[in-house]
Amino acid sequence: MELLIHILVVIATFFTMEFMAWFTHKYVMHGFLWTLHRDHHQPEEGWFERNDAFFIFYAVISIGLFILWNEGIFAYGLSMGLGILFYGMAYFAVHDVFIHQRLNWFKRTDNIYFRAIRKAHKVHHKHLGKEEGECFGMLVVPWKYFKEAAKSGKKAKA
Repeated sequence: MELLIHILVVIATFFTMEFMAWFTHKYVMHGFLWTLHRDHHQPEEGWFERNDAFFIFYAVISIGLFILWNEGIFAYGLSMGLGILFYGMAYFAVHDVFIHQRLNWFKRTDNIYFRAIRKAHKVHHKHLGKEEGECFGMLVVPWKYFKEAAKSGKKAKA
C-alpha cells in the first residue's frame, strides 16, 4: 500500500508541475524575471540561454527533496523529487527537443497532440515582449489547437 501511495505522489507531482510551469511562465518569466526569459523570445547567439536557469531552479528543488528523503526528514521527498524530475524530462523533450529543435530528434513526428502543442507554442512566441502573452502551459494546451491540428492533419493526408 505504501508503494502505491508513493506512485500516486509521483503522478500527482508530475501533473501539479504543469500548473507550476504555467504559473511560473506567466507570472515569473513574463514578470519580474523577464530578464532571464527574454532571450528565449528574442534569440541571441549561442546554444545556452539565460532562460535555462529555470531548469536549474526546479532541478535544485528536486535534488533538495531527494536530500530531505535521504536524511529521513521528509518521507515523500523521493516521490515528489521524482515527479519534478520526470516533468523536467518531459518538458525538455517536448519544449527544447521537439518544439525548438535544440537537438535533431523528432523532426517528422506527425501526431495531433504534438501538432497542437507546437501550434500553441508558436502562438506564444508571436509575442516578442513580456506583455500580451498567451498559451503559457506546456503539456496541456487549449482545445482549439487540437481542433486545428486535426484539420491540418486531414488536409495533409488528402
